Amino acid sequence: MPSQLRLLAAFLLAVMPAVANSAWQVVSAETGKRVEIDRSSIRKDENGKSVALGRIVLDKPIVDPKTSSSYRIVQALNRYDCASRSYSTLKRSYFKDEGDLLREEEVKLAIEMPVRSGMLDDKLLREVCRPKPGPEAATAASKTADKVSQAAGELRKANEALLQKEVKRANLQTPAPEKVEAQARQALATRPPARVPDVSPPALLATAPEKHHAGKPHPPAGEGHARTHAQAHWAYEGDSGPDHWGQLKPEYATCATGKRQSPIDIRDGLRVDLEPIQFAYRPSQFRVVDNGHTVQVEVSGSSISLLGKTYQLAQFHFHRPSEERVNGAAFDMVVHLVHKAEDGKIAVVAVLLEKGLENPLIQNVWNNLPLEKNEYVTPPALSIDVAQLLPADQSYYTYMGSLTTPPCTEGVLWLVLRQPQPISAEQLAIFARLYRQNARPVQANFARMIKESR
Repeated sequence: MPSQLRLLAAFLLAVMPAVANSAWQVVSAETGKRVEIDRSSIRKDENGKSVALGRIVLDKPIVDPKTSSSYRIVQALNRYDCASRSYSTLKRSYFKDEGDLLREEEVKLAIEMPVRSGMLDDKLLREVCRPKPGPEAATAASKTADKVSQAAGELRKANEALLQKEVKRANLQTPAPEKVEAQARQALATRPPARVPDVSPPALLATAPEKHHAGKPHPPAGEGHARTHAQAHWAYEGDSGPDHWGQLKPEYATCATGKRQSPIDIRDGLRVDLEPIQFAYRPSQFRVVDNGHTVQVEVSGSSISLLGKTYQLAQFHFHRPSEERVNGAAFDMVVHLVHKAEDGKIAVVAVLLEKGLENPLIQNVWNNLPLEKNEYVTPPALSIDVAQLLPADQSYYTYMGSLTTPPCTEGVLWLVLRQPQPISAEQLAIFARLYRQNARPVQANFARMIKESR
């Protein structure tokens, strides 16, 4: 009898992991990670919205900056609104491994984010909002398939009749319907593609006034770095590339002659006790624009304070790859947060981005990308918390430099945070489709002093 009990216990231990994991269903898998949903967790809350558990399982653990331990699984409790196609995260849990909890965090401000078709969130939404199959659903699906098949047949007949009519109109001999269809397909295949006009977008800190559509608010005053991207025909390659910026317009001469230009390769800094940057970032409404040189997000109500001076945050935007280098190394991307003080001085906080987990704030921006360049999208019921971009370790490098786009104005205080933040491979790919490369090369140092937190 004891031996039988031991065998039973061994059997239960063997099957328990499979039972524990059986509720997780793979929604997406790619190199290095997979995304899963626990279908057994799907339920309705008191407002009729769907609540479900999802998680990202990494092949290799990464270090958690808040605990200095490693985790491999990030689990999120999300609330989905199937009708409006939106979701918000209520809670996140970090696991060292299966069943080994590292820490949990409640999301204090659950921001409703729209779900865009084709994105990973769209796949999760479909799984959560998909009705459970039953006999009625199977019958309805069968009837729908029959109707689709019938409609497809009728459409094919109509196409054949139309093709024959066109052939007769051209006084051609009418061949068999199958041959007519083949000829039409061949004609479509060999037709040259329509030429897309080359539209050079305008630039960001030029002196001419910026044009706006009637009824649309103007960008925040004093955004400096932000406004350069909308008015001159400069680019990141070719005859209008960085090597030629200084010759494009007299106002851009500093791009070629300046001695305090950015970006630079940050190395050999003086390790000292730098004053901490006082971030006063607050959730606010936002608007997104693709200005032809980058994706830019305008916000209000946030600021930083340093050395007795306060700088208001006007906007942030992205570069790929990072413009800054640290000891010769570049990062996948960088986000520049552009601030301006009352006296007109500019301070830019740079947050380096490297491939890892999905970044919720960046996804919120990507979800609201405008369909046309130089058109603004202002989500009416959404806010954005720029503090989500900041790493836990806010030590930094600092030096005096310039704007990294024409007119390359100098006297800019640069604050480059040392700890990178994550951005997913999917999010990187989205920006790469818009801008393959929009980073100015590193500039000469000219013996500038660089300081870094010790």
